[in-house]
Amino acid sequence: MTFDKRQSSKANIYTYDLQINHKRYLDVLKQDFVKNYSNPIIYSKSVNDFDLIQALGCGSFGTVFLVRDKVTFVYYAMKAIEKSNVIKKKCLKQVLLEKRILQSVNFAFVITLDFCCKDNLYIYFLLSYEGGGELFALIRKLGSLSESLTHFYTAQIVLALEYLHHCSIIHRDVKPENILINESGYIKLADFGFSKIVKSRTWTICGTPEYLAPEIVMSKGYSYPVDWWALGVLIYEMNAGYPPFYSSDTMKLYEKVFAGQFKTPDTMTPQCKSLVKGLLEVDPTKRLGSLKTGVYDIKGHPWFNDTNWDAILHHKMLPPFIPIFKNPGDTGNFRKVDDFILKRADQCLFEKEFENF
Repeated sequence: MTFDKRQSSKANIYTYDLQINHKRYLDVLKQDFVKNYSNPIIYSKSVNDFDLIQALGCGSFGTVFLVRDKVTFVYYAMKAIEKSNVIKKKCLKQVLLEKRILQSVNFAFVITLDFCCKDNLYIYFLLSYEGGGELFALIRKLGSLSESLTHFYTAQIVLALEYLHHCSIIHRDVKPENILINESGYIKLADFGFSKIVKSRTWTICGTPEYLAPEIVMSKGYSYPVDWWALGVLIYEMNAGYPPFYSSDTMKLYEKVFAGQFKTPDTMTPQCKSLVKGLLEVDPTKRLGSLKTGVYDIKGHPWFNDTNWDAILHHKMLPPFIPIFKNPGDTGNFRKVDDFILKRADQCLFEKEFENF
């Protein structure tokens, strides 16, 4: 990969004509998404085709492992989910949708599904391994991010959300834990467990409390603007090291969200404050990203005045931070977790329910 350092210092004015051209590019990608979604891939690999290296993380819904293909020696992040857990939590429909979306999307800053498979007890998502670790871990390590690094990551998430929304996908769980840094210093938006294809609006309450938009909590029905609200929370947290709305009492937290009142840290520049306030607008019809000119209001905001969107899209800009990554299987950027042993069973559980996985 070749980086052009001049791209990072060259002033750029993002015009509406450039946005129209980018929309044409997104139209082509949307056609690919629709084609892939209508004709899902059938994978031939099984979990036995991979060597399990170590656990990378454990969540309430599954465990992620670093694995290596026994033939190609390529590393992947394998998410293992117990079938019984899916059935118990009544999430079968959502898991199947997550699979369809992941195997259909194809964008520079969105995680890709390379394979999926199942056995008697588990279903498995095999995703590209991004060895730089979670954005959440980087924020906790540094306390907060520099404005330039916050700006660099934000631009990529803007492009990712723009692509997803163009494909009628709402993510609903944008947060630092779901943003992965790869070895080049660029990022990928991951975890599509709450994602959904939306034509108009939806009503399900889901997501992370500190990142929930007011309209989700109020059960008024919502759409793509909830992702732009989450982007505002994300920018704030990257810059300050903590979210704009927080309370150990969930109801008090929601009261703060409804009020939409927060204090910006002194380290935040006026342009960044302006963007965050526009994204954290309580009324979704007045929120940046959902006005008449859509995402152009975000990409054309003064905070992005020097942003070369095309250079970022095509990975031509030198990242402000490049993680230490010693080899393709290096896990040094992930916190150590206890070893987890996958269970085995002779009988196939919930075979009928997962016949289409």
